[in-house]
Amino acid sequence: MTELGPVAWPPAPIRTERLVLREPEARDRAAVIELLASPEVGTYLGGPRPRDELERTMPGAPGRRPGLFTVDLDGAMIGRITLTRETGHLRQAEGRAELGYLFLPQAWGRGYAAEACAAALDWFAGALPGEPVVLATQTANVRSLRLAAKLGFIEAERFEAYGAEQWFGVWSSATPSG
Repeated sequence: MTELGPVAWPPAPIRTERLVLREPEARDRAAVIELLASPEVGTYLGGPRPRDELERTMPGAPGRRPGLFTVDLDGAMIGRITLTRETGHLRQAEGRAELGYLFLPQAWGRGYAAEACAAALDWFAGALPGEPVVLATQTANVRSLRLAAKLGFIEAERFEAYGAEQWFGVWSSATPSG
């Protein structure tokens, strides 16, 4: 996995008490479109993407790439987690491993994001011991800030980007997650 370093990809599916983190599959296409077109999900990401555009441009199976996990609950996709070596959308994250997450609104408030992200961070810590992970979110995204704190991210900086105040945190495998 060149984006993160010398990591074999894909890993075996990661199982938690309620969830499975796995590679995307063709059966996830409708849920990915729903996720990316959701006004609620897009609130702090520049808005939803047009559903008709997604239907037209998304291949039969959602993209597969190193660091992209589908979060599966009882055989259905409820979210996605990414762990990628950041390429510079924010100077603060450039060259560092960054955690990202998106969950369908019907999955919110049940602890699924915390459970899945903690499992992904634990996998990362095992694959690349000692390497920190960063996370950026708008300060207005209270749910995301609570999740970051629960996972053990420590605030490193606040700054303006994309027309809003951003929160930037760092996680280390020495900090317990979940």
